[in-house]
Amino acid sequence: MLTKMDKPRTLDVGCGSGIPTLELARLGQGEVIGIDIDQPALDIFARKIKEAGLTDRVQAINCSIFDMDFPDESFDIIWCEGSIYPIGFEKGLREWKRFLKPGGHLVVHDEQGNISEKLGLVSDCGYGLIGHFLLSQNTWRREYFTPLEKLVDEFQARLTDDPKTGEELHQAREELDMFRKNPERNSSVYFIMKSQP
Repeated sequence: MLTKMDKPRTLDVGCGSGIPTLELARLGQGEVIGIDIDQPALDIFARKIKEAGLTDRVQAINCSIFDMDFPDESFDIIWCEGSIYPIGFEKGLREWKRFLKPGGHLVVHDEQGNISEKLGLVSDCGYGLIGHFLLSQNTWRREYFTPLEKLVDEFQARLTDDPKTGEELHQAREELDMFRKNPERNSSVYFIMKSQP
């Protein structure tokens, strides 16, 4: 759904350990910057960058979404998967627009609430809507929670006394429990937008 671009410069906001960031680098063949404030996740991401041989095109930077200070019109694409919530949908759209080159794309993956209001904000904030689509709770179950449960079971079977591994397993189990209790809350929406003059 994005306009075809030759080696786009991409910013991944809230990149975590870089799973989508590396895929963006592979798909676009351009430079990609991933930002996050979770340093342990960024350390994992930095190792993945090195292992993938992408140190010339991909960077992991410790930066808060509240402190983004890139030059205007720095990026062809801004990708934001599940991390716009702290700054707010409208504020994120308005503040990040200046970082996009003319005609650049903003892709936001957000929780499902207030879809009609968010769709209205797209044009109010200076974007054209290319499209949006829902990821249902069934998609989340199939693509995320079922594989996560399998991984938790595998790691639990060989659990050592490593406190870090124990804490990660605890967090994953809590996430699985939250999904089981409220599966309807695990629906989300992708918004694909193009910056307008």
